[in-house]
Amino acid sequence: MKVAVRDTYVKKKSGEIMHFDILVPDELKEPQTVFNFGLEYLKTKPLQTQGLTSKECQLCHIEEVTIEMIQSING
Repeated sequence: MKVAVRDTYVKKKSGEIMHFDILVPDELKEPQTVFNFGLEYLKTKPLQTQGLTSKECQLCHIEEVTIEMIQSING
């Protein structure tokens, strides 16, 4: 299985930039679905951001899923 790694940067209300990656199946192309994964992740963080759009979330590369990724996804 391969995943698309979306390099994501969001600006915090404090002005700082936060970086994280959104990993989705490589066949998933619908931007809003990808953004929703990022928004769900941001809800787990004690911070406020100025939003998430395609400007902040760009395809970085495609890679094979590792054992660690599978374990993280399965919880």
